Amino acid sequence: MKNSILLLILTFPISLFAQEIKKADALVSPKIAEREITVGGENANLSGFNNQSIQYAINAIENTGGTVLLNPGLYEIIAPVRLKSNVRLVGSGKETVLKRSKGVQTKYIIDADYGELKLPVEKPDGFEIGMKVQVTDDVNNGCWNVSTAYITDIADNVIYIDKGLIRDYRSDLNGLISNASFVIEVIDAVNSSISNLVIDGNRLENFFADGCNSAGVLIFRSKNIVIDNVQVKDFNGEGISWQITENVTVKNCEISGSGNTGLHPGTGSPFSVIENNDVHHNDRDGLFICWRVYQSKVTGNKFHHNGRYGLCTGHKDTDVIFEDNHIFNNESDGIHLRGEQESNAPHRNTFVKNIIENNGTDGGGFGLSINSPATDLVLKENVFKNSLKTQQAAIYIYKAGLKPKLMNNQFDEHKLGEVVFEKE
Repeated sequence: MKNSILLLILTFPISLFAQEIKKADALVSPKIAEREITVGGENANLSGFNNQSIQYAINAIENTGGTVLLNPGLYEIIAPVRLKSNVRLVGSGKETVLKRSKGVQTKYIIDADYGELKLPVEKPDGFEIGMKVQVTDDVNNGCWNVSTAYITDIADNVIYIDKGLIRDYRSDLNGLISNASFVIEVIDAVNSSISNLVIDGNRLENFFADGCNSAGVLIFRSKNIVIDNVQVKDFNGEGISWQITENVTVKNCEISGSGNTGLHPGTGSPFSVIENNDVHHNDRDGLFICWRVYQSKVTGNKFHHNGRYGLCTGHKDTDVIFEDNHIFNNESDGIHLRGEQESNAPHRNTFVKNIIENNGTDGGGFGLSINSPATDLVLKENVFKNSLKTQQAAIYIYKAGLKPKLMNNQFDEHKLGEVVFEKE
């Protein structure tokens, strides 16, 4: 049973599966030539409101490219929608909602070793063929130590997966398998886009999806991808994450209620464009720029009411322009430059015409803090507001930091001062 046919089924009821396959076959002509397929409702090419119907439509134009148009409606997402190259996934605005189904989790009862493709578990109830799962234990439960894979078969209490595990996981260290994963994934794709829809992570009914390879929308090893006018709300993990990418644009989006960071570009993702987004009320940072995000632009965004920093950058994140952003009411620093040795510091970054306002709402924080010897750091025409008196200093420079070049910035009164150096 462990074969590609099972991957297509994706837990779909057999009768409905047959109907949708018949409809998908009919799309070979003439709709393929028109490069557009509609999903959702009686008048659509594919009537289902679920990830299976969306996936059939994407697969139908995989070889030619084109547009998958989602009609208004609530789409149940049991397994991630997998976007392909040269395909545009377009919703109908706020009325198109992709909502994650309820989470399921169990323990595996035998150690899950590197390269393993099967996991004997305590209770397979609720898991279904086609789901994407994550495998963890108490030691390997974060970032690239988390394994993700699709379920290819379930026999008795054994779950089979399509990709070997990337670590040795121990059953006696709270070894867990859950269906925590993405709503939409863009992996090994080029020239694709997602626009005009809502992603509801259904956070209260889902387990935490940790790791750099889990998010409401995950973009991985891909180029020339655009996310436009997408709302990601209440995902129990990161909102939108892009790793090992080039030329990713995220614009006009709203990301809120994430159990981790709102936006996370990293692991070598140059030429990113982040513009006109509203990123708020996420558990950690609004924007976490991480590891080799260079020659990029962050413009016209609002980062506010996040649980740690509004904006955080660090390891070899160089030559980035931050302009016309409003960074306010975050619980710690508005902007934080992480601690790095000189060779890896975020050099040559420029902050222009940003408003940094009333950060440090959790009892202490700074407008901007610098914790690494970043050279050629320029602050020009920024405004540091502090009407709530929550920012202890406008700019705080730790021992490891260097003073930036300051040009025509404006400062409200701060308790510790405008530019403050950590004392020896």
